[in-house]
Amino acid sequence: MSVIHPDDIQETPKPKRRPEWLKVRAPGGETYEWLQGLMRSKSLNTVCEEAMCPNLGECWGKGTATFLMMGDTCTRSCGFCDIKTGRPDAMDWQEPLRVAEAVRAMNLQHVVITSVNRDERPDGGAPIFAMVIRRIRQVHPGCSIEVLIPDFKGNPDALQIVMDAQPEILNHNVETVPRLFKKVQPQDNYEWAMTTLRNAKRMDPLVLTKSGIMVGLGETFDEVVEVMADLAEQRVDILTLGQYLQPSKRHLPIDRYYEPTEFMELKKIGLEMGFKWVESGPLVRSSYHAAQQVRELSQLNYVRPIAGAVEE
Repeated sequence: MSVIHPDDIQETPKPKRRPEWLKVRAPGGETYEWLQGLMRSKSLNTVCEEAMCPNLGECWGKGTATFLMMGDTCTRSCGFCDIKTGRPDAMDWQEPLRVAEAVRAMNLQHVVITSVNRDERPDGGAPIFAMVIRRIRQVHPGCSIEVLIPDFKGNPDALQIVMDAQPEILNHNVETVPRLFKKVQPQDNYEWAMTTLRNAKRMDPLVLTKSGIMVGLGETFDEVVEVMADLAEQRVDILTLGQYLQPSKRHLPIDRYYEPTEFMELKKIGLEMGFKWVESGPLVRSSYHAAQQVRELSQLNYVRPIAGAVEE
């Protein structure tokens, strides 16, 4: 019988311990419970829950949420996302009205709308985005609207449907650096992302465009800066930078945790590149502090006049 020497035993790598600056409070409180009940009563989904956002407790406690439209099943299988993948249900054309009614019930001044990918449709579900923008303006005028859209596979006709509805902010996240694109989001394309953001500005010069990057997936600091430069070249106005957090063991592992000082440095670089706003920090996600961004940028006259808003 062979003898195994202790030095030959390879230990399973221990998971990286989460730093103190990534600790968040558990969801709870009256506002959180009321909002959860509202979503259930209207058969609505939120990306806060489906994507296991670490800021769910903070945002829901303040009565804000990001609506997830077109179901809870995505046609893509990104390695960082906890939204389930598969064949989606049929489109629910009454969903935009239910979202608009929820926005009114919450008395929101700013709302973020996103969706799963619906690649089985040539238009990617773009008409749903246009419908919800118009419905919100009908039932709750004065609320600014931010849409976080898929890339529609770079289809300009689908994007035009959304832009014709004139959202205040058009958001599409690039997510990672070109070298890691096929590993992180295998059905996506870096050029589709850049084309979407470039075309949005061409179709509506008054729209604020926005994009986000996750760090900690194996990219280098310099690669992040290069993507930031590409986004600045597309005249993107708002940039978000946050730490990737592994939703489960079946998702992509965390390569490393960025230090808060590194996020501060990235913010400084971004502002020097000309972004109007850079939200950079370990817990930053795409819609984090979105309402604050719109309020402060509107004071600088960067936001188009919001339909139905009461002038102060």
